[in-house]
Amino acid sequence: MRGSADLRYTPRVPDTHPDQIGAYTIDRELGRGGMGVVYLGHDTRLDRQVAIKALPEHLAHDPERLSRFEREARTLASLNHPNVAGIYGVEEHAGARYLVLEFVEGETLAERLDRGKLDTDVALDIARQIAEALEAAHGKGVIHRDLKPANVIVRPDRTVKVLDFGLARHRDAEVDKDVTHAPTITRQTDPGTVLGTVGYMSPEQVRAETVDQRSDIFSLGCVLYEMVSGQRAFTGDSAVETMNAILKEEPTDVSASGAELPPELAGTIRR
Repeated sequence: MRGSADLRYTPRVPDTHPDQIGAYTIDRELGRGGMGVVYLGHDTRLDRQVAIKALPEHLAHDPERLSRFEREARTLASLNHPNVAGIYGVEEHAGARYLVLEFVEGETLAERLDRGKLDTDVALDIARQIAEALEAAHGKGVIHRDLKPANVIVRPDRTVKVLDFGLARHRDAEVDKDVTHAPTITRQTDPGTVLGTVGYMSPEQVRAETVDQRSDIFSLGCVLYEMVSGQRAFTGDSAVETMNAILKEEPTDVSASGAELPPELAGTIRR
């Protein structure tokens, strides 16, 4: 697992960490976001690289954040799928909790898209693997709620891993009452809280309504649109304008980007 946060949105917070947690040594920081800091670690027992996720220092003792952190651990433990980055365990050190996760070598889909759109066959292969990961999660009642290119790793052999279930919820859970510090806009509402990343949120997320698996499918459509066109489906000069576009505007037809797509694929993305 790589650090999945978009660092452009999250100011760096001074942070200290132990050199060793149980059987795991910490080598360096991989990335950080509002929901966690991810380090590259080494499992001294099994001689393998791992990713170690901790809460940001200023949230390490926040009961609500700890509850969400533990929920992420349970969610990952319930999933066993080749396209979902797995969890090895939970460690505690000096009163702080850490998730020990599968380390996935490769680049995020966001990093790959920074170089331009993908060939259609490559985009479809990546989308298929993401869809299989989501199907496995949805089969367990888990809704990811923050699917975006930065939360997808593509390994050198083109195997895809979906990361960061920090905002995931079970379909039978109550509406969240806490506000995420993920790289997104947030606002309090009567029904709940806006959770997700601007540009990939479903209309239900923008309205802070309770979501189901269809929200993840909407986000997958946004990711597939971007993969084949090199452009985001919904954009604006600000986060608020982007959210407004999600609610009120239809994306430009993906074929208008110059992408030569089979009609069936263009129709699937539009749907």
